[in-house]
Amino acid sequence: MGRFLRGRVETTTEMHRTTRYEIFFDLVFVFALTRITAYMAGHTSPLTLLQGLVVLLLLWISWLIYAWLGNQARADIGLIRAGTTAVMGPIFLIAVVIPNVWEPSPGPRLILVLSYLVVRAVHLALYRRAAEGDRRLHRTLRIYTATTALSWIPLVLGAVLGGGAQLLLWTVAVAVDFAGGLVASRISGWPLRSSEYFTERHTLVVIIALGETLISVGAGIGSEMINGPTMLAALLTLVVTVCLFRLYMLNSVAAGEALMAERGPRRDRLAANAYSDGHFALVTGTIYLALGVHEVIAPLAHHRPWHAAESGLAWISAVALFGGVALYLAGEVLFRGLSVRSVSPAQLLAPAVALALLPAGRYLPGLVALGLLATFLVVLVGYERVFGAGRAAHPSGSEAEVGPSADHR
Repeated sequence: MGRFLRGRVETTTEMHRTTRYEIFFDLVFVFALTRITAYMAGHTSPLTLLQGLVVLLLLWISWLIYAWLGNQARADIGLIRAGTTAVMGPIFLIAVVIPNVWEPSPGPRLILVLSYLVVRAVHLALYRRAAEGDRRLHRTLRIYTATTALSWIPLVLGAVLGGGAQLLLWTVAVAVDFAGGLVASRISGWPLRSSEYFTERHTLVVIIALGETLISVGAGIGSEMINGPTMLAALLTLVVTVCLFRLYMLNSVAAGEALMAERGPRRDRLAANAYSDGHFALVTGTIYLALGVHEVIAPLAHHRPWHAAESGLAWISAVALFGGVALYLAGEVLFRGLSVRSVSPAQLLAPAVALALLPAGRYLPGLVALGLLATFLVVLVGYERVFGAGRAAHPSGSEAEVGPSADHR
């Protein structure tokens, strides 16, 4: 092990960007997200929404720690590439067993926990090697290692005990883990070496999550014959996805400029708060939205198009559809508030409006409810483009145009 850790490590610079290898690495997370949606769609209930959230938190932590590692050292060279390639196997196993980790049989949940521990242990070893010569970062890693190890205790106990204790103990585990990262950030800090890399890396993960919404269309249709209502629902889903991506891009350019304008510990804290923490709501919202889309399209495709077009959505499906969008929009508010420190009244109201549409979506036919959601987002994008995020406060105090001219980022 010691000989392995003496492999080549190349520290990144301010000009570092996301590598193609990291995009390839993210493929296993794409698969894992589809498995979470598949599990919730097969057992739709308030409990499964919570269980899916806990597993998503474990996956988010797994993705996030390797994004920070890629910020510290190049992920496509030497030791870091070898280590990240090795953990793709455990992450893939986690994805495979996700639909079965809440069942009485202990095998799948033990596979998930053991694989997760391997992913975390390899990361800590690689990060220590990449941090050689940086006393501040080594201090941060010591704090984080202690809290991470503490979080493994309820994680393992939950896998062994199963049942109701599993959900409670796993929730405690992810809470302790997130708190540990926060404590390490506050006491010592995680140095951000490249703001360009960090903004690009998080933009890509948002795209990955939004892609799950489109994948849910295919999952809902399956191998059934395509009909008119199904095609319309698929197009409406595309409209919703495009609108959500556009809303993110309207904010991400100004947020990226704010991050690049900061220096030292303030920049480090901004990256940890606005990106590491703020983006989780965005990803979670898209996963719930994907579930809602699946629940709309599946009845339309499976030989019940006209019956489905006349009956309303189940409450849990409406919560996933409209609540997922509300959570995504709340994530946008959090992201913009933490980065640019300026949120318009319309942006603050948008999540509340999405939730206010939920009762109507419950009693409307699924296709109509999806159309209502798409219409709301089209109006919101138009408003934000003209009156809202179209102009954002530049970090220097001047006004910076955030539009197509800035989208080359």
